Amino acid sequence: MQTASSITRKAAVKAEKIVDSVSLDHEGRHRRRIVLKGEKGLEFLLDLDKAAVLNDGDAVKLEDGSLVLIKAAPQTLLEVRAENPLRLLKTAWHIGNRHTPCEITADALYLEDDHVLAEMIRGLGCSTSIVSRPFQPERGAYDDHGHAHGHHGHSHDHHDHHDHKHDHSHSHSHGHHEAHGHQDTHVHNENCDHDHGHDHGHSHSHKHD
Repeated sequence: MQTASSITRKAAVKAEKIVDSVSLDHEGRHRRRIVLKGEKGLEFLLDLDKAAVLNDGDAVKLEDGSLVLIKAAPQTLLEVRAENPLRLLKTAWHIGNRHTPCEITADALYLEDDHVLAEMIRGLGCSTSIVSRPFQPERGAYDDHGHAHGHHGHSHDHHDHHDHKHDHSHSHSHGHHEAHGHQDTHVHNENCDHDHGHDHGHSHSHKHD
C-alpha cells in the first residue's frame, strides 16, 4: 500500500499524473491520517503531518509521484433563500455568528441540515429546503493571528493602564509617602518617577500644610 503524505493544490494539479480519485464529504475532506480507496480501486494511506482541509480539485501525492484527485461528494444540505439580498446577507451574518460552516453563493446559502438553525433561519424571513450537493463552505482567516493581535492589543492597553495607575497612586498615596504634601505636584512636573522618592523623602520636615 502506498502512502500519500503531501497535498497538491488544485492550481498545480497535472491531469497526466492523476491515477485515481476519491469522493469525500465535507467532514471526510478534513483529515490527517486515514486509509482511503479510490474509485478505480487504488487503496492508499493518507498520512499528513497535521490535519488539513482537502478542497474539491486538490490532489494528494503518492510515494511514486502520482496523484489521487479529491472530489467533493454530494451530501444532504439545507438550502437557504430569501426574497431580497439584504435579508439573505443578514441571515448569513447570524449563521456566521454561530460559527456554523456555511457556503455562500450569489443567491443562496448552504449549510449542514440542523432543525434548530432551520427554525431560526425561517424566523428571519428566509425559506429553507433540503438538497443534495457538494458542500464547500467558506474558509476564514481564523484564530491564531486574530488571537495574537488581540492579545498584543490587550497587553499594550494593560501597560498603559498600569502606568496611569502608577502616577495616580503617587498623588494619593498614604503611609510613609504622606510626607509628599503639597510638594507632590511640583516634583511630578519637574522630576521623573525615579527621583520622586528621594526628593520627597528629604522634604518631609518642610511640609506647607
